[in-house]
Amino acid sequence: MQDVKLIATDMDHTLLTEAGELPPAFGDKLDALKAKGIQFAIASGRPLYTLKALFPKHHDQMVLICDNGAVIADHGQVIAKHLLPQATILDICATVTRQVNGHPLICGLDGAVGATADQQFDGVFREFYHRLTYRDDLQSWSGEADKVTIYLPDGNAEAVFEQLIKPRYGADFSAAVSGPVWIDIMPKNINKGTAMAQIGQRKAISADQMMAFGDTFNDAQMLSYVRYGYLVANANPGMAAYARYRTASNDDYGVVQVLDQVLAAN
Repeated sequence: MQDVKLIATDMDHTLLTEAGELPPAFGDKLDALKAKGIQFAIASGRPLYTLKALFPKHHDQMVLICDNGAVIADHGQVIAKHLLPQATILDICATVTRQVNGHPLICGLDGAVGATADQQFDGVFREFYHRLTYRDDLQSWSGEADKVTIYLPDGNAEAVFEQLIKPRYGADFSAAVSGPVWIDIMPKNINKGTAMAQIGQRKAISADQMMAFGDTFNDAQMLSYVRYGYLVANANPGMAAYARYRTASNDDYGVVQVLDQVLAAN
């Protein structure tokens, strides 16, 4: 592990506990990694403004891979931004609400937008999208957005992905299951793996010098790309083929256990 120069982790069900909390004294780990010259990155389906709020003292010293790679910020500077066409966004919203028990959120760069009829899920949405507004008709929306996320309260995200989202949008856009109740759709060729490659090129860090942690399918490309890809013990069983290594669960602070090994080796 002495050759590790860049470490990235997913947030939900990976770094964060099931209670949605960071490991104790995690800021101290970030400071220790910085002192060793190791770059740390958050790779999440969450937007930039939410990730900044979660790391108020450290976000300017980190790389933030947001919305599964659609936006990348390096030490406070946005270095990549990939937008979905408005027509596609509106088509996704109409298709989902018409064909399944799904509730789309338009992930704008400055805030998310949902349908007024979906305000019953505000507590769920706002955990991930701190800036959130509603409108009566999503088809009247216009603006810049890099992702549509779909909330599926029935917990059938994998089935909806295979039956509806992948056949309709998979060829032209990047789509992934990001949890039992979530599906994300981004511009084509945008994922956490391509984001890691872009950061590596920018910082002259090879995939062999990278480590990453994840739990579900929107982490697959990232875990496959890096040399040291770790699944937490609570990961989706279908992810077994995408990572070489295993660590403890999020509630047992599996990410921190490996970070301690990296710090000891350096």
